[in-house]
Order: sequence, then structure tokens, then C-alpha cells
Amino acid sequence: MDFLLKSSGLLLLVSLFTLINAGVASAAAPVNQPNIVFIFSDDHAYQAISAYGDSRNLIETPNIDRIGREGVRFNRCVVPNSICGPSRATVLTGKYSHLNGFYNNNTSRFDGSQTTVAKLLQKEGYQTAVIGKWHLVSDPTGFDEWNILPGQGDYYNPQMIRNGQRTKQEGYITDLITDFSLEWLRNRDKTRPFLLMSQHKAPHRTWEPAIRHLGHNKDRIYPEPTTLFDNYEGRGKAESDQQMTIAKTMTPIDLKLIAPNDLSPEQLKAWNTYYDPRNKAFHQAKLEGDDLVRWKYQRYMHDYLGCIKAVDESVGKILEYLELEGLSENTIVVYSADQGFYLGEHGWFDKRWIFEESLRAPLLVRWPKVAKPGCVDQHLVSNLDFAETFLEAAGVPVPTEMQGRSLVPILKGQVPADWRTSFYYQYFEYPVPHHVRPHHGVVTDRFKLVHFDTPDVEEWELFDLKTDPSELRNVYADPTHTPVVTELKNELSRLRTELKVPPLIPKDAYGARTPPQLR
Repeated sequence: MDFLLKSSGLLLLVSLFTLINAGVASAAAPVNQPNIVFIFSDDHAYQAISAYGDSRNLIETPNIDRIGREGVRFNRCVVPNSICGPSRATVLTGKYSHLNGFYNNNTSRFDGSQTTVAKLLQKEGYQTAVIGKWHLVSDPTGFDEWNILPGQGDYYNPQMIRNGQRTKQEGYITDLITDFSLEWLRNRDKTRPFLLMSQHKAPHRTWEPAIRHLGHNKDRIYPEPTTLFDNYEGRGKAESDQQMTIAKTMTPIDLKLIAPNDLSPEQLKAWNTYYDPRNKAFHQAKLEGDDLVRWKYQRYMHDYLGCIKAVDESVGKILEYLELEGLSENTIVVYSADQGFYLGEHGWFDKRWIFEESLRAPLLVRWPKVAKPGCVDQHLVSNLDFAETFLEAAGVPVPTEMQGRSLVPILKGQVPADWRTSFYYQYFEYPVPHHVRPHHGVVTDRFKLVHFDTPDVEEWELFDLKTDPSELRNVYADPTHTPVVTELKNELSRLRTELKVPPLIPKDAYGARTPPQLR
């Protein structure tokens, strides 16, 4: 009897010990923590993803589309500061530029000591890697493996920096980033969850397609945007006095009238075989005025969309690997870009503005058994929300200092009743490279209130997206919109207080050697 009691007691102790250990293990590593594959391109306009249904039907992107078809496509993913480096800092920190300290691409340097989503996941047992474009000046922190481009990087035969060691690569950058991403996936510790940030240079300026994609469009003539020849009538000085037009700002290198200097002899031969006869015909035509702008637009579309062809192929390879390795069911796949981009709308290329083509980034998310396939979401979401989303999905607490909100409820089809209905935007970089004036404003589902405030321009603008989706008419002074202006100014003030926006902008925020005297 004593033996049985002792045995029972021992079994009870063993059982308790097992349960306690199981509880500790569960707290440290929740069951079925999802892997996260974050595919991030640079300057990829939502208009150039076929899932978004642009009326021009610019390109087919079947692999990117697949993420949305098997998950959720977000139609209103907006960014707090529409420019490359600041957007990347926001993704990592879940904070606006004025709190993460990265305002511009010219002089800002990312403070790697601050809290990031990579560090928090790494601390909880995730393997972490960032491969491709980094563009934050300082070395990555919070990553077990990093293999990044120095600065903007080159399209062909680029240098890369792998864990601090500079290397020289041969090949096309999108393919190299894909290959290095797959290499890391194959060699990872397969007993642990992972975060892979696979970040493409493409389709950033100067829009150099892979050799195999030269002629991808078979000399197609693309439909022009209705605002290609916008004269900026009805808006302020800021819109007309900028330097990002297809007509005036594109260079011979942008237009492939000069070949890149990083091509190998074999690559250069193929490059010239494609471009030389077309450039010869262009020079002979002696185009002027609107005809010259039209030619530039067509060349721009060929090159820009050619870059996206390789990005879409890359997405397909990543998805195929996840499927073959049996990882698809427990892996969140996100495709996004650092902001939107102009494809001739308003005569522009580039980004920066609070206006729609610049403000809106593509966002497609696949999460099997959580996100219902084929959903289209219209809520105001942001790259400000990415860090919080990854953390909640992994069962990791979200720091209170982060300023976004997790998208997990929306992915589950359970939109919180208090989800945001307005969004704060602020752009800083001025006057170079594109002379887009600093501005801030508030965005809702229907309206945008914008404030430009420089020594030569102090203007308010209001746009009604319902009646004016192309944002061609400033209705700020229209008496019928006075109640809207009052409401939005109050909301702008509330958001600035809530987000801890300083009343004065630091001089180094503009990224100019001689900071302008802005108010």
C-alpha cells in the first residue's frame, strides 16, 4: 500500500512537473507560431499589379495576384511619409518618422538601438533575416542574417554587404535577392519559426529590366493616363512648382538613351541590340512638345513594367518553395511596397505627395486558415500596422510605443468597431531631389485636407475623392465645404496631439545641407 501511495505521489509530481514545463514552453514559444515571409518592393505602384484592376491593364502579375486571391487584398493601405527610407523605418518600428528619427533619404540615419519587430521576434525564438534593399544607412540589427545592398544598389552585377562583409555579385539584382532568400530558407534551423524580409530594389528608378525582359511588351503602346498633360490649374503653387515630371525631369539614363555602366560585355551587347535601333528611330523622329512626352511615357512604361516582371517571377519562386517544403499552411506571406508611385498621372513619376497614387501602397496578405481567401478590404490600414500585425500573429506583446494597430482582427474578418477612420500624413524632404514642398494633412475615406507651409507657399487644400477621384480641384475655399474643413482641422489637431507630433520640425528633417526656413 505504501509503495502504491509513493508511486502515485511520484506520478503526480511527474505530471505536475510536465504540466509546469509545458506551460513554460508554451509561454516562450506558442504552438504553431506562424512563419512570416515579407516581400517588399521599392516604388511598386498598385496600378502595376493586375489584381488592383487599373483601367490601363498595364501588366499581368499572376504570382503577386495569387497572394490576394488566396488571402486578402487591401485597397487602402496608406503610408505616413511617402518615401523609401522613412517607410522602411516605419515598417521596422511601427512608428512615424518624428518618433523613429528617420525623416528623409538624404541625411537621416536609422538608430539601430531602438525597438524593432525583428528584435522582438528574435528574442522570442524566431530566426530573422533581411535580404536585399535596406536603405537605412546604419547596419541592420535584430537579424541573424543580413545581406543587403549598399545605398540604392545597382540593378546589374551589384555589390552587396553580407553580415558586414562587402561582396561583388554577378547577375540581375532581383534574381540575386530571390536566390539569396531561397538559400537562407533552405539552410535555416527548421525547428524554429522565422521572419524573412525579402526586399527588392525593383522597380526603383532608373528602371532597368532584366536582359530577358527587354522587349517583354512587344512594343506595345500603353494607354495614357487621363492626367498625363495636367496643367495643375485649380491647385496651388506646390503642385506646379516641382521637379518630377516626365516632360522635364527624366534624364537620358532614365530613358535608356545611355546604357548603364555596370553591365558585363555580354549584357551590354544584348542591351544595345534591343535599345540601339529604337533609340536611333527616336533621334531621327526629332519629337517635340506633347509627342516627346508621349514617347518618354512609353519608354518609361516599358522599363518600369519590365522590372516588375522579374519581381513577380521572384514571388512565384518563393511561393513554390513554401509549397514544396510543406510550409504554406503555417506561413504568413505579405506582399507590399514602401509607398505608391506615379505612372504618368499628373505628368509625374516618383512619389512624396499625400495624393492618392503616392499615398497608397499595395498590400496583399495570405494566411491560410486565418484570412479568408479572396477578400477585399477597404479600411484605412498602413505600413504603420505591419510590425504590430507580425507580433500579434506570433503571440508576442506589442509595445505601447508603437503607433499602429495589428491587422490580425481584420484578417480574421473581425474588424474592431473603433478602427481608424482618419490618418495623419507628413512629408519632409526638401528641396532636393524633386522640390516637393513639405506638407502634412489628414486623410479619410472621402476627403484629404492638406497644409503646405514654406516661406513662399502657405496654402490649404481640400480634395473630395468621391466627386474628384483624380484630385484636380481644390475645394478648400468653397463655402459648401466649410463644415468639412472645420471638422478636418479639428481632426488634424487631434491626431497630431495623439501621435506626439512636435510643433516645430527639426532642421535636419528636410535633408538639405542648408535647411530651408520653414515654419
